[in-house]
Amino acid sequence: MAELPLFLQDQTEENIMSRMLARVPSDFDKSEGSFIWDAQAPVAFMLSEAALWAQEVLRRGFASTAASDNPEIRSAELDLRTAEHGITRREAVASTGTVVFTGKPGTKIPKGTFVATPADEVSGESSLEYFTTADITLSDAGTGTVQIRAVNPGKNGNVPARVIQVMSTSISGVTSVTNPEPTKSGADVETDQSLLDRFYTKVRNQGTSGNKTQYMQWANEIAGVGGVEVVPLWRGPGTVGLYLLDTDKRAASSEIVEAVQHHIDPTQDGQGEGLAPAGPVITVMPAEEVKINITVKVQRTQETPSTIEEIQHMIEDGVRSYLEQIAFNRNDPLVRYTRIAAVLLDIPIIIDYSDLTINGNSNQQNIEISAGQVAVLGTVSVSE
Repeated sequence: MAELPLFLQDQTEENIMSRMLARVPSDFDKSEGSFIWDAQAPVAFMLSEAALWAQEVLRRGFASTAASDNPEIRSAELDLRTAEHGITRREAVASTGTVVFTGKPGTKIPKGTFVATPADEVSGESSLEYFTTADITLSDAGTGTVQIRAVNPGKNGNVPARVIQVMSTSISGVTSVTNPEPTKSGADVETDQSLLDRFYTKVRNQGTSGNKTQYMQWANEIAGVGGVEVVPLWRGPGTVGLYLLDTDKRAASSEIVEAVQHHIDPTQDGQGEGLAPAGPVITVMPAEEVKINITVKVQRTQETPSTIEEIQHMIEDGVRSYLEQIAFNRNDPLVRYTRIAAVLLDIPIIIDYSDLTINGNSNQQNIEISAGQVAVLGTVSVSE
């Protein structure tokens, strides 16, 4: 916050008491313990406390100082401030994905069947529950694939592949269940810093008349949206394409896409039934994921005990962070070979590397990411 106004500076109990005693005639006893001193001491304390309250009111009155840096804290004052400009905090979003049931052919699995991850008794981690969103019948091969959604919204519902293994709802004829791909697009309640960024975007960069900025602002009003790319003249005059990412910088789920479509242009007939102006037809789509597969040989230090698995996880974390930084960055739409090499060299355990290939190419060639695409981490293979 900017410097406090003069009337709130140095308003300590001692300073206030000194000023009050200075106003008392000098022929009165003002020493500590005297009647005058004892009468004014509580007043000085209360006035100093009131000054602290005034400072807090001032702090909470501005968006930049009302917002908390702690991602676990949500400022009610920031909600009030942003609501003045029509911006509300985005709610938590439930993670989605698919599961494959295996069992007796012809077995019917109703909508609303509950499946879950196993609880971990060692770490005390509780089970995460999901439910199916449609009815299915197992095929002649004894398998069936169906969409699922997390029971409780939030980012913790995003789990890796093959960890959903528990049938919470017992169904005769079903022998196993698993998720072949990670669940995704779960998001926590919007943080103060994210809400503050959207507030600044709205007040500093006004979107008007259906320009690109306004489409981005409209899409970002929907919970779970983590990135928007606007493509004017997507299919010729009168068409606009919107590609979406979730908060993990992956392709947005179908639920998020449908919510944005309904918010901006529900009828897609140019009648302007949503927020989009009459005329253009808006098509909302998830981004197309371009997987970045990495193979590398490493030489590791002997001073720090490590395993290939630990190195692989470090590489995955570093590359994933890099790819999130460049998601939907049209100023530099390249996955750069040198940046991935830099990730390797930034890992203290790795002394050197060789035979680095990205998507099978070892010629230090960058990978261009086109409009509507997002680079995501694929497989990482590490050897010595």
